[in-house]
Amino acid sequence: MNRIHKKLQKTDKVLSIYFTAGYPNLNDTVTIIESLEQSGVDMIEIGLPFSDPLADGPTIQASSTQALKNGMTTAKLFEQLKDIRKTVSIPLIIMGYFNPILQYGVEKFCKTCQEIGIDGLIIPDLPVSEYNAHYKTTFEKYGLINVFLITPQTSEERIQFIDSISNGFIYMVSSASVTGSQSGFGDQQTEYFKRIACMQLKNPQIVGFGINNNETFMQATDYAKGAIIGSAFIKHLNEHGVSKISEFIKGIRA
Repeated sequence: MNRIHKKLQKTDKVLSIYFTAGYPNLNDTVTIIESLEQSGVDMIEIGLPFSDPLADGPTIQASSTQALKNGMTTAKLFEQLKDIRKTVSIPLIIMGYFNPILQYGVEKFCKTCQEIGIDGLIIPDLPVSEYNAHYKTTFEKYGLINVFLITPQTSEERIQFIDSISNGFIYMVSSASVTGSQSGFGDQQTEYFKRIACMQLKNPQIVGFGINNNETFMQATDYAKGAIIGSAFIKHLNEHGVSKISEFIKGIRA
């Protein structure tokens, strides 16, 4: 059984953390992953930096730019992660754009992911229909869960289709009213969370975007299986480096 399935079965209020591989420094990747697991994180999204990250906000874009300047590449990331399963047991997901995966070779990429112990992929710019028609069998051949994003604007028909071809969880973009706001989600987001929960999808949902503290984490997980924190963690790394990761996680779990 895929580690993602095991985690989702056993854990409520799943905390997933996103960070950009190769940031703040090129060789911080493994240290950050190990520190996050030791701090009690349930799942990790490893960002593969790309030169044109359209779906990312300014904080993650800046970390991606710096990681590329530091020398991070797809091959370098795989090299860094080759022994990761000797020290880390929680689910690991690579989040990135399709172009670098295509350049590397889709099957080669998936095969390498399987060899080093990656459990899933999130590729925001890979259309659902394109994945279903051309890549689904390859991902499944190598035991990789592909995670799709939905937003408040996604039609119910499309959500049902995404649910039908998914086999893990659905990434529910919150579209928080104010990025980085400390005051929590507004009524519009709460109604969206409730609406999706009432659809009774077969795949659990994990909320991302706009989660940056204990309050927003608890709000999101009232209606969904878990929550993803990215920008707030990147900012913490920017300010404190890799030495105070546990303090950040304690603040979220408080």
